[in-house]
Amino acid sequence: MPFPRKLLNDNENIILDMHPHWWFYGPQAISTLVVGILGLWILGRFDGMPLTVLGYLDLAGILVAGGWLLVELIKWRTTYFVVTNFRVISKVGTLARHGVEIPLDKVNNVNFNQSIFQRLIGVGNLLIESGGNDSAEPFTNISRPETVQNIIHRAMDERMTQAFRPAPSRGDIADQLERLEGLRDRGALTDEEFEQQKRRLLG
Repeated sequence: MPFPRKLLNDNENIILDMHPHWWFYGPQAISTLVVGILGLWILGRFDGMPLTVLGYLDLAGILVAGGWLLVELIKWRTTYFVVTNFRVISKVGTLARHGVEIPLDKVNNVNFNQSIFQRLIGVGNLLIESGGNDSAEPFTNISRPETVQNIIHRAMDERMTQAFRPAPSRGDIADQLERLEGLRDRGALTDEEFEQQKRRLLG
């Protein structure tokens, strides 16, 4: 499920949109698998016999582990890590929501760390230091954290370049609007995308 576009500001474009790494629900999946295998072994061992207390306990364990896994899958599905041309966004939760937003202009440094096991499965943690904070904001269960670090750095560089880029002349704006209208007429741009780009050009 992609990050909702309605939560973006005008002229804001998504550069990276991702859910957490699958290890977010990995321990729950492993627990469910182990309990399920144990349950099948118990049922096979006592085939044709009434279930023992151990069998009932294992069935209860399967239900609990499966429910736990389902809850984590829903949380994974509704957890986002997004990088746009303006900010870094983290949204967590289904009914109760928690979010962190860091403007790219305020980011001072981006670091990542991985244990040996995390490197093997391609997951890690990001630490983003921003202006006004004494400590870094941690983001856990990030897939390919080194790649994500580079993406954020490139977005920061592009943001800084745009900040010092001279404003286009009226003639340049007219030419770009004409090109946008041509793209819209050919169907390469939707009306919504055309209006968004038009607002960006007109400031």
